[in-house]
Amino acid sequence: MTQVPGRGPADPPADCPNCPRLCAFRNGCREAEPDWFNAPVPSFGDRSGRLLIVGLAPGLRGANRTGRPFTGDWAGDLLYATTDKFGFSRGRYRSRPDDGLVLVDCRITNAVRCVPPQNRPSGGEVRNCLEYLEREMAGMPELSVILALGTVAHGAVLAALGLRRAAFGFGHGAFHTLPDGRVLAASYHCSRYNTNTGRLTTQMFEDVFGKIRDHLAAQN
Repeated sequence: MTQVPGRGPADPPADCPNCPRLCAFRNGCREAEPDWFNAPVPSFGDRSGRLLIVGLAPGLRGANRTGRPFTGDWAGDLLYATTDKFGFSRGRYRSRPDDGLVLVDCRITNAVRCVPPQNRPSGGEVRNCLEYLEREMAGMPELSVILALGTVAHGAVLAALGLRRAAFGFGHGAFHTLPDGRVLAASYHCSRYNTNTGRLTTQMFEDVFGKIRDHLAAQN
């Protein structure tokens, strides 16, 4: 069954007014590219899944264009190839939301739902979106592992859970057991910049997913 992202109770409204700078940028995108999605991007995947992947924000020509997280840019090429390799997706990723791709035991969202200029949300914009991340996690009854892609997503997850960053430091490949028993895993973001500079390799990324898969298998 095809999973097509749709706005749900954990998603911001299409014309969310909470961040004036992001609203202005979104409106400018709508004028420049009226055929693009140009709205807060809904989460994608299996609400009954045990894994939630949290990215930074929609890419300008990726999710902001297509309306599905990590769809249409380099980060999505690496992410969805990896979910496929480790059994978290089924079907062929084709960089468009109607490609038939289905996530398995997995859901994907972003810490900030609207595209920010230069892909850099402010601290206030991250805080304004925390309520949606909190709802997302609360709406996944089987959630066991949260994978944060990058420091912003990592901090947002902890803030949404009411936990202190100092107690759960970010580091690529770090796995923290949270007070409620769930696990917060961390990876460098799968952005083109990180992969081009060698900060993140495909093997490094796959190592994190392999560890997640082992953790979930141990629960069965």
